[in-house]
Amino acid sequence: MFFPYKDDNPRVLFPFITYILITINILVFLTFTYISFLTPNINWFYIFGFIPNSFNVLTILSSMFIHSGIGHILSNMWFLYIFGDNIESILGHMKFLVFYILCGFGAAFAQYIIDPNSSIPMVGASGAIAGVLGAYMISFPKAKVHVFAFIIIFITTLIIPAQIVLGLWFFIQLSSGLNSLGIDTNGGVAWFAHVGGFIAGVGSIKYIQNYKMENA
Repeated sequence: MFFPYKDDNPRVLFPFITYILITINILVFLTFTYISFLTPNINWFYIFGFIPNSFNVLTILSSMFIHSGIGHILSNMWFLYIFGDNIESILGHMKFLVFYILCGFGAAFAQYIIDPNSSIPMVGASGAIAGVLGAYMISFPKAKVHVFAFIIIFITTLIIPAQIVLGLWFFIQLSSGLNSLGIDTNGGVAWFAHVGGFIAGVGSIKYIQNYKMENA
């Protein structure tokens, strides 16, 4: 098992949008946690999370900024911190924001297609960030990624090309999603949201990178 902790890929632009997204996610998490503590009888995930069987476009957006716990938000924000700056550098600030949101929508649609009757709310930025990972793999396949490697009871560090680290990550998401099909559950990981977001990132990065934004 690999867990990336940095890359050797220098950025060109200061990643304003990446840092703003991280800040917003953290502030929303703290606010959401506080409000949930004050109103224990209200399950806010069912209000702001994306629920496939009551499809609502607005909740796709709101669900991208809500996290279920401290581990959930820390892991997501860490991946965004490591890989987001380089994708923002090649897209520019505004196109990166558009790209990020589109990948989040792609993730939600993928989860909806797989399980349209689900009444379980989906929350988290994982799908949008999966799009960033897909874009990074396509754009910087040979970039060196430093990872912690967990081998049975041993922990070591390795430097591995991005295409291997992120390709393996995608394979784990896809295989986990396929293994979960048909299993009745009350919650867990939205594997196909990760898969959908990743594919959206891979499929759209070059188009959005080459798209010319003009002022009206």
